[in-house]
This record gives sequence, structure tokens and C-alpha cells, in this order.
Amino acid sequence: MPSLTDDLFSQLSGPALQQISQQLGASPAQTSGAIAAALPMILGAMGRNTAQPGGAEALLGALGRDHNGGGGLGDVLGAVLGGQQGRQTDGLGQLGHIFGGQLPRAENGLGQATGLGGDKAQMLLKILAPIVMAYLAKRMFGGQQEAASPQALGDILGREHAQVRQAGGVGGGLLGAVLDQDGDGQLGLGDLMKIGGGLLGGGR
Repeated sequence: MPSLTDDLFSQLSGPALQQISQQLGASPAQTSGAIAAALPMILGAMGRNTAQPGGAEALLGALGRDHNGGGGLGDVLGAVLGGQQGRQTDGLGQLGHIFGGQLPRAENGLGQATGLGGDKAQMLLKILAPIVMAYLAKRMFGGQQEAASPQALGDILGREHAQVRQAGGVGGGLLGAVLDQDGDGQLGLGDLMKIGGGLLGGGR
């Protein structure tokens, strides 16, 4: 079974990738690489959150309240890029829940590792957060095999967190650098450049 990251990444190719790269003002190749780095970081962070007491319940509640019954990912992307206001499209609010006080480090780390820079990395994360939420809502409430329970949500996100860390690469490296350091705010730039080398070579 493909990881959530791989499944979602495959849905964000083609027209969706073109739209996001136009919004960022970056090439499709660079945007694709940045999405490939950002998705495991977002999903991995969510997996870590759902392992905390009450975390899975809170996330499931938000998915059911704000993201259930919305359109497909293309509709969500259109709403986000079109500037529609609402809880479903509030990328910054969602990122605050996902990363908490580590959000600036997530943005800077992604910007450094992908060459996008912090501002465009922030823009990309704000675009991706509502898409990830809509995707998870579809997984939980869309009649797929998982029953919508905090336990099930915690399980699939916990598996994803483990897979991201195991797979390493830029996403896994960023996840570790952002969430698992001692919180001194020092992102190891040398490490990021090492993991970024593979990314900038086009490897995922």
C-alpha cells in the first residue's frame, strides 16, 4: 500500500502542479521537489501530534467539522488559490495546529533545503495544509476501508510518521530537524545542504 505521502503526491501532479508552481513563481520541477519534501514533513508532524494525548481526537474533530463533504482535491486547491476565506482554506491556522511554535523552522528549513526561500516555502505550506486536511478527511469519511475513529486516524498517521523517518530523504531530514531537535532554533544548515543535494538533483 503506498504511503499517504506517495498517494497524495501522485494526485498533485499534472494540472495541480502547474497551478501551484504558477502561484509560487517557481518552475514545475522545483515546485514538485518542494512538494515532495513538504508533504512528508506535514504528515509526519501530524503523526507525531496524534500520538500525543487527545491529539487524534482533536484532529478527527477538525476533519469532520471543516473538511468533510468538501469537493475533490482540485476543488480545495482552487478555493485556496482563489483566496476563498473559511476554515477549510485557512492554511496558516492549520499549520499552527500542525507545527505549533516550530512553524518558522519548518518554513525556513523547507526554504533552505529546496532553494525556494522562506517566503515561498511559507506560501507552499499554506497551500498544502488544506489539501492534506481534505485528503485525510476523504480517507477517514470517504467510505474507504478505515472506520473514522481517533484510533484509526492515529494509526495511519503514526505509520506515516514512521515511514517518513525511515525513508529519510529531504522530507524525513526536515521532519527530524524541525521537530526532534532540542528546540534551540538552530537548523543544521550543513545537514540540510546534504539532504538538499539529492533533491536539487531532481531525485525524490
